[in-house]
Amino acid sequence: MPTTIVHIKGMTCGGCVSSVKAVLEKIPGVNNVEVSLINGQAIVQHDGSREDIVFSQVIEGAGFEVVRQQLS
Repeated sequence: MPTTIVHIKGMTCGGCVSSVKAVLEKIPGVNNVEVSLINGQAIVQHDGSREDIVFSQVIEGAGFEVVRQQLS
């Protein structure tokens, strides 16, 4: 199962973590999402049917900045 790590800037509280997690979980093909405030990142396990750009778009649409993302 492909995993994408998205480094996020602008998360400051648990509410931010919940917001990022919620928008990522709505994307079809996403199987699991873990968001860390301390590490400033989201780890997204997905079926590989989505382009990684989709993750950046929904996170930025929620008001946060994507610093970079990498497929593992």
